[in-house]
Amino acid sequence: MKMTIGLAALAVVFGGITASWAEDPPHLRAAMLGVGTVNWEMTTIKDNGFDEKNGFVLDVQDYADNAATKIAFEGGEADVMVSDWIWVARMRADGHDYVFLPYSKAVGGLVVKDGSGIESLPDLDGKKIGIAGGPLDKSWLILRAYARKRYDFDLAGRTEQVYGAPPLIFKAGLDGETAGAINFWHFLAKMKAKGMHDLVSVTQASEALGLDPETPLLGYVFKGDFVAAHPEVVRGFAKASRAAKDLLASDDTAWEALRPAMRAKSEADFIALREGFREGIPSAKPVDEAAANRFLALMAELGGEKLVGKAKTLPDGVFLSLE
Repeated sequence: MKMTIGLAALAVVFGGITASWAEDPPHLRAAMLGVGTVNWEMTTIKDNGFDEKNGFVLDVQDYADNAATKIAFEGGEADVMVSDWIWVARMRADGHDYVFLPYSKAVGGLVVKDGSGIESLPDLDGKKIGIAGGPLDKSWLILRAYARKRYDFDLAGRTEQVYGAPPLIFKAGLDGETAGAINFWHFLAKMKAKGMHDLVSVTQASEALGLDPETPLLGYVFKGDFVAAHPEVVRGFAKASRAAKDLLASDDTAWEALRPAMRAKSEADFIALREGFREGIPSAKPVDEAAANRFLALMAELGGEKLVGKAKTLPDGVFLSLE
């Protein structure tokens, strides 16, 4: 039996489909490190519907390393990624219209074993320091500057540096193969839970150098043309990110869903990671650009063009304004 549908009926059908499409919220593609702590925030956003409550759908794409997230972002396969604002400043100085939305101010420090007898940086003279992140690691550069100012001690020249991946630096520090260790904050949190402590934190060193420890180092990076074309999506993402931070800062039960991703081998590790994340939550206030400029100048002095490129001073527009 043949069924005939009139033009008016077709208009209703297709009009309904068009309306449905028009009502679908826009999607935001996020390129994230698969094992990165940023995924704790991403999971919290998704599990609590903070994305759809703020008018968009968050699509998280996991990648094996930071280089892969940058390739996806730069190649147009993702709308947002995580990096530090020093890199954003460098890219802006090279003509790329990238902007930065703060995510975390979590930084590390230099840890030593309890009972090691090492009480200040000069006590590391002639000893090995394990460093994750390479010779241009920003924590390492800040600690070098601090050692020079506080003790007139050449931390790089008077110690032996051992560079390696975070898990290797973690193991070497705990096994005593290195006298001190500089690692990413979440590895340091677990190292301190297992019998190590801060010799000098980056926060302490930053304050002594006249820097602002409240300046968030890590953040979400967008392209300027995406922000211009989808301001409501970026604004919604900023609200979703803040809602996730507020929940994780205040509600211990919100962390239970994150336990598998945190890979904590003990309750002490779990608590150390939770509290470390909370300490790294930045305020919602605009970034102090004068303080950021002082930080960039120090990085330019110590890391040179290999670190900051042409960005000797803070380029305009690094920090995203949603006003």
